[in-house]
Amino acid sequence: MLIQRAALLDGRVVDIRVGAQITEMAPRLTPNPDDRVLDAAGGAVIPGLHDHHVHVHSAAAATDSVRVGTAEVSDRDGLARVLAGAEPGEDGWIRAVGYHEAVAGPLDRDRLDTLAPPVPVRIQHRSGILWTLNSKGLAAVGLADHPDGRLRSADRTWSDALQRRDTAIDDLSNRLSAFGITGITDATPDLDIGDIVKLDEVHRHGGMRQRLHHLAPGKRILHDDSLNLDELTDWVARRHRDGAPVAVHCVTAAQLVITIAALRATGGHPDDRIEHAAVVPDDCLGDLADLGVTVVTQPNFVAERGDQYLTDVPVDEHHQLWRLASLLDAGVPVALSTDMPFGDGDPWAAMRAAVHRRTPSGAVLGEAERVSARTALELFLGTAAAPTAPRSVAPGQPGDLCVLGVPPAELLNDLDGGAVVATLIEGELTYRR
Repeated sequence: MLIQRAALLDGRVVDIRVGAQITEMAPRLTPNPDDRVLDAAGGAVIPGLHDHHVHVHSAAAATDSVRVGTAEVSDRDGLARVLAGAEPGEDGWIRAVGYHEAVAGPLDRDRLDTLAPPVPVRIQHRSGILWTLNSKGLAAVGLADHPDGRLRSADRTWSDALQRRDTAIDDLSNRLSAFGITGITDATPDLDIGDIVKLDEVHRHGGMRQRLHHLAPGKRILHDDSLNLDELTDWVARRHRDGAPVAVHCVTAAQLVITIAALRATGGHPDDRIEHAAVVPDDCLGDLADLGVTVVTQPNFVAERGDQYLTDVPVDEHHQLWRLASLLDAGVPVALSTDMPFGDGDPWAAMRAAVHRRTPSGAVLGEAERVSARTALELFLGTAAAPTAPRSVAPGQPGDLCVLGVPPAELLNDLDGGAVVATLIEGELTYRR
């Protein structure tokens, strides 16, 4: 592939010959007889984006699930209407996602029995870590006597009883390419080696075009009601003794504090990660910097859920939410992601949220945590192996590129992902507008 008139972020306009790697760059390159030519016409050409925390199967399954979040449903009656109108899938289940207590309060099996049709129903909390099943659903997974129907996502003792659905991984891959995404890190915590091999086979056969990395089996989700420093420390130590890093899901201050304590006790691995860091108390900034642990966070939740945070979180804790600038200023390695499907999968929207910090109503949440557009973009330009090291467009770099229909100055002004006109992975077009 030969890309002509490519405008780089450093101001140069060049031609780029690219295959598995970028092989040549010059102000003008003569097309070879076998070159496929793409004229960027002065549009920005940047390294392909890497989303550093997504959930592949959940994201694919979410496309044909019923959405019952606060954007779709406002009260109990509305939830009942949505569930009544839903068609069970081929497996006989109604699968709903994105639920938050602001819709109709806490759910349990009895409450769901009064709201849902008499078929198996499971509703996932928007955090992704909890499902609520009605009585029909509990019976279907062999848990008819379960007291409340609230089951953790990572607990395979019940989820393995579900019929595995064929999810449209290729459709998901196409959507990612349209955003300019050329690599993803799957953060699903409960994958076993069989799951990983199957997904890698899908990738190898072209169903998932993006470069693919898994955090499992080194990903751990913490729950405030079962925090155990000794157990977490033992797990981290075992991983480190095997030369492997850990990735710990921390969405509360308590989870972050106990993770910092475990990492201090065991000593760090250079690739250790903290996922989300949704709440970072002031006195944890120095600890994170001292540990050198990478934080992979999602400022898009300010834009998606910020008004709920303003209601639910005490005012004096607002500055601790989804921090970014203060992490960077403290010297903490940071990369960005979307947490798709639990967050909107558009990385450009996440970048804009990092820059503007505006909630859905237009309020600013955490003004001091704003970063520049250039910084927000670069935090999506790392790789799975080096998430905080932004790649460049240069000979020898991977042939993973995003071509936009606007010049660099305009791109950095509005961070509009709608400007993506082509995406290349290893020099092959995976998206062309």
